[in-house]
Amino acid sequence: MDKIRTAEEVMQNVKSGDTIMVGGFGLVGAPLTLIDELTRQEVNGLTIISNNLGEAGKGLGILLRQGKIKKAIGSYFTSNREVGDHFNIGKLEIQLMPQGTMSESIRAGGAGIGAYYTKTGVGTELAKGKEVRVINDENYLYEEALKANVALIKAQKADTLGNLIYYKTTRNFNPIMATAADYVIAEVDEIVEPGELLPEEIVTPHLYIDAIVKSKLILTREGVVER
Repeated sequence: MDKIRTAEEVMQNVKSGDTIMVGGFGLVGAPLTLIDELTRQEVNGLTIISNNLGEAGKGLGILLRQGKIKKAIGSYFTSNREVGDHFNIGKLEIQLMPQGTMSESIRAGGAGIGAYYTKTGVGTELAKGKEVRVINDENYLYEEALKANVALIKAQKADTLGNLIYYKTTRNFNPIMATAADYVIAEVDEIVEPGELLPEEIVTPHLYIDAIVKSKLILTREGVVER
C-alpha cells in the first residue's frame, strides 16, 4: 500500500488534547516539515514527548509561542529558554526526565511493557513522590512507560512501503518513537521503490509506519531552509 501523503493530510489525525511524540535533539533529526504544518492547525492542549522543545521560535518552539502545548515531557529544555519562562508563569507543565530514562520509557511503551524499575534518579528531586523498591540491596525507582496518540519522526530515506533508514545522529529518538504511538508519520528526505533499500540498513520496518511525507524544510548550517 502506498503510504505517501502530504503534511496537510496527515495532520488531520492530530486532535486537541493529544499526546504527541516528536523526534529530534534540538533541531537535529526533528521532523521540521511536520512541525511546521502542525503550527498551522487549530489544535491546543497538546502533550509533547520530545527531548526538548526546539529552539526559541524554531521547531517546537513555535508551537510553544502559540500556546498550543499544555505539557512537555523531556530532558533537555535548556535549548529553548522560553520553556522556563512559560513554566514560571504557569503556562506550561513540565515532566523532566533523565535522558536514558526517557528513552527506556518510550522503548517500554513500544514493547508492551507497562512500567519498569531503574536506579537513575534515586535520591534526587526527580524521585519525589515515586515508588522506591529495593532490588538486590539497591534502591530502584518505579517508572511508567510512555505512549502517544501520534508520533512525528524524521528519517533520511524511505521506500513506498515505509521501511526507514536514518542518517548518523539524526537517528536519535526517532526509531523508538516509531514503535510507541497509535499513528506514526515519517518525514523523509528521499523516497525510493521497494527493494532499493538494503535489508541490512533498514532500521524501522514498514509495519510501524502509517504515513510518509516528503521533507520541504531541512536543517543546514545557515538554519532551517526550504528544499
